[in-house]
Amino acid sequence: MKARFEYATEKDLPAIVATYNATVPSRMVTADLEEVTVESRREWFMRHNKHARPLWVVYAGDDYAGWVSFTSFYGRPAYAGTAEVSIYLEEKFRGLGLGKQCLEKAIQAAPGVNVYTLLGFVFGHNIASVDLFTKCGFEKWGHLPRVANMDGVLRDLLILGKKVN
Repeated sequence: MKARFEYATEKDLPAIVATYNATVPSRMVTADLEEVTVESRREWFMRHNKHARPLWVVYAGDDYAGWVSFTSFYGRPAYAGTAEVSIYLEEKFRGLGLGKQCLEKAIQAAPGVNVYTLLGFVFGHNIASVDLFTKCGFEKWGHLPRVANMDGVLRDLLILGKKVN
């Protein structure tokens, strides 16, 4: 299945939020324990732009499949060349190779937006995502043991990194 990417517009925000919220109950992808609202994500959305911190909507054919984004790391000027990459796919599109295409898109696009280091923050128990990032050349740069309390279960957070040219 071939992915197609378009820069997100504000009209995409409800679908982006719905995709994100669908992952909350799994306790596999996000540290949010409750669903977020479109309004609460508007400021996050506005921090994205195609010239520095893109947010793409992903399509499989004509079907909306999810989104991929760059988010600034640590918020200090010296880290401007570093971004966190996030990928969220609708459940029916997971396991079909779209995640790999999303990560490849991020790696390919990074130098064009002056990003030279990509980071993924992935729960240690999210084996599918750890495998995806590893297969795309990311290495484990950090391991924060038992830092996320997910309903009384303490989970590890891995920092996966890749230098891109």
